[in-house]
Amino acid sequence: QVQVVESGGGLVQPGGSLRLSCAASGNIITIYAMGWYRQAPGKQRELVATITRGTGTTYTDSVKGRFTISRDSAKNTVYLQMNSLKPEDTAVYYCNADVLGTLRRYNQWGQGTQVTVSS
Repeated sequence: QVQVVESGGGLVQPGGSLRLSCAASGNIITIYAMGWYRQAPGKQRELVATITRGTGTTYTDSVKGRFTISRDSAKNTVYLQMNSLKPEDTAVYYCNADVLGTLRRYNQWGQGTQVTVSS
């Protein structure tokens, strides 16, 4: 069994910053990749950023230069530092982990954390 829990969302003014955290726990042998996705009202869930076991990163174009994904492998935790936030960044942010557990491989989602950018 593998669990993924996000934290760090909230309300911030345009131009502000937030840092999201996502911790994976359970019977984990290795984490292949972790990523952040977001879903705004009335829109499909979209990829925001991913980071692999080798710390390779990808970002969607709209967040490049503003968001930074990083990981602490010892803690099975990934972070999303979000700077220069815009109203269009408002969404529920979900963490995803591609994990090899003791029984099988998991593609596990967290419950989501709300990020609201508004003045």
